[in-house]
Amino acid sequence: MPRFDGTGPMGYGPRTGLGRGFCGCGYGRGFGWRSLTSKEEKEILEDETKILQDELKAIKERLTEIEKTRK
Repeated sequence: MPRFDGTGPMGYGPRTGLGRGFCGCGYGRGFGWRSLTSKEEKEILEDETKILQDELKAIKERLTEIEKTRK
């Protein structure tokens, strides 16, 4: 967690990132944590999908802005 305050990346809550934080040792599992249920994993993946879609949308919008200024 970037701010170590339990909010996860971009303030979306815990376990919503790519597992690259301090407590996950690069694997997103941490020390002594239980395995995720299928439902929990599905929710996390859906959240991650939304985050990535939002990022892709922002990138595409920025590219459009850049192209408009070049003309």
